[in-house]
Amino acid sequence: MDKPEILPRLDQIDPAFTGDMDKAEAQDCLTDFRSRLLHLHELLYADRRYAVLVILQGMDTSGKDGTLRHVLSGLNPVGTRVFSFKTPNDEERAHDYLWRVHRNVPPRGSIGVFNRSHYEDVVITYVHGQIDEAERNQRLEQIRNFESYLVQNRIVLLKFFLHISREEQGERLAARIRNPEKMWKLSASDLSERPHWDKYQLAYNEALQATHTADAPWIIVPADRKWYRNCVIARQLALALESLDLRWPDAPVP
Repeated sequence: MDKPEILPRLDQIDPAFTGDMDKAEAQDCLTDFRSRLLHLHELLYADRRYAVLVILQGMDTSGKDGTLRHVLSGLNPVGTRVFSFKTPNDEERAHDYLWRVHRNVPPRGSIGVFNRSHYEDVVITYVHGQIDEAERNQRLEQIRNFESYLVQNRIVLLKFFLHISREEQGERLAARIRNPEKMWKLSASDLSERPHWDKYQLAYNEALQATHTADAPWIIVPADRKWYRNCVIARQLALALESLDLRWPDAPVP
């Protein structure tokens, strides 16, 4: 297996990075790639050889829901599936931790999105001492094998880590508290998890490095600027679909 490009650590990436792009240019970028996605999504659905699984992972308020609204809105719902991983319910806890993940992998011809994912089971559980380092490392190996299996079965994995700063997270949480229209999005865990920021950064760094492979590389997206985040993800998704050499099927023979 080819080695992937070296993945930088989170502390080596500025969450507010936007390159030479300004907000207007980012909006043009988003409009362009969303238009291309509409065509490519229809082609993916007709071709039926591949599925695309987008994994959105990041700290609270990093913009997972916003990415769904701004990047994927307008796609045909027939070929789009979104699943949000929350605290496991009784049925899910009765199975291995990847059971609920595998059963929600999208079928060929569709785009699936995991809003949070199986990485919760190696980050949150580790930060809070529910698993030790040995079990965490075992799960990371299992995840590498699981993702390799998916890729071998023509599931294209796009793993995005939405990288925000602690300061930006604080501002977004404060905005939710001040705004009655956003307050409903605030949960007790949003506030209780903030003191664990440094532990989460370390745990995510280790998980990202351990599961960054040639078949399923991580893309760390600076996410302090929502408009830049949206442009980057739309572009990566469109380019991934274009690289598949998708084809319209032949007309049925009468």
